[in-house]
Amino acid sequence: MGYPEVRMRRLRLNPQIRNLVRETQVDTSDLIAPLFIVPGKGIKKEISSLANQYHLSVDQCIESAQRIRDLGIPSVLLFGIPEHKDARGSSACEAHGVIQRASEAIKREVPGLLVISDLCYCEYTDHGHCGIVTNGDLDNDATITVLQEQALSHARAGVDVIAPSGMIDGMVRGLRSALDGAAFDNIPIMSYSAKFASSFYGPFREAVDSTPTFGDRRTYQMDPANRRQALREVALDVEEGADILMVKPALAFLDIIREVRDKFDLPLAAYNVSGEYAMVKAAAAKGWIDGRRVMLESLLSIKRAGADMIITYFAEEFAELARRGETDI
Repeated sequence: MGYPEVRMRRLRLNPQIRNLVRETQVDTSDLIAPLFIVPGKGIKKEISSLANQYHLSVDQCIESAQRIRDLGIPSVLLFGIPEHKDARGSSACEAHGVIQRASEAIKREVPGLLVISDLCYCEYTDHGHCGIVTNGDLDNDATITVLQEQALSHARAGVDVIAPSGMIDGMVRGLRSALDGAAFDNIPIMSYSAKFASSFYGPFREAVDSTPTFGDRRTYQMDPANRRQALREVALDVEEGADILMVKPALAFLDIIREVRDKFDLPLAAYNVSGEYAMVKAAAAKGWIDGRRVMLESLLSIKRAGADMIITYFAEEFAELARRGETDI
């Protein structure tokens, strides 16, 4: 049966009907807001390539975290920019490092807000790679050891979730073993299970000053051409004990999000990364697109592809619109 008996427009005639039959919705509770933490006091400095995103000292991150919680966003993802960088990334493991102090402060001052700490190691090393470099190449197994140290220091500081992001072979198994062995067996691991060597990370690398000083990250981050390999990476993380899976970036890899959702039962996160955010902001500033609608459409596409949660720099902007009832496209 088709036209004229079937008239699909009947279900699109007014906002009430459209809302009633809407298959996919993004809610503020689906979002995770990134925060960039720096040394010092009284620092809130806008990141030039990420409009409305800031470098925050610990005292200022408390104010941002309170605002995020009050908007109904349930979680923050912490990135640290240390005062000192070296080849081993020693600052990542310090008991009083920027992430450790920020986590302690948020857990104390902003109760109810879930704190996820990113084990992104590149911002702590003077060479910009995601771990220990030996003879010009990333040393996989030596890196697992320092990631274990970093994770334990974060756990002691009170973080709720550990998020390893380096695409290091065996990192989930190594972290699970270290956390369990130190009686942190209740801390979940949100693994960057399929993280691609993408060109969409540029603004983030500027924000944390982590562009590699030599080479690139293609020996450990995934080739964007490989779909089947991504599913194998995810399967290995599931086997090693990951509690939450992630695909990064989101918009250029919606097909991967869909396949991971279809094949695995674990909660799935997607990272709407810095380049995806910055392009929307730049085009909107030029008047070339409706920034609000493109943001909403982008987040909806990620949710429709199958993500349960979205890490996004749009989190606060979306939450403000949702509070005013302005999230209809």
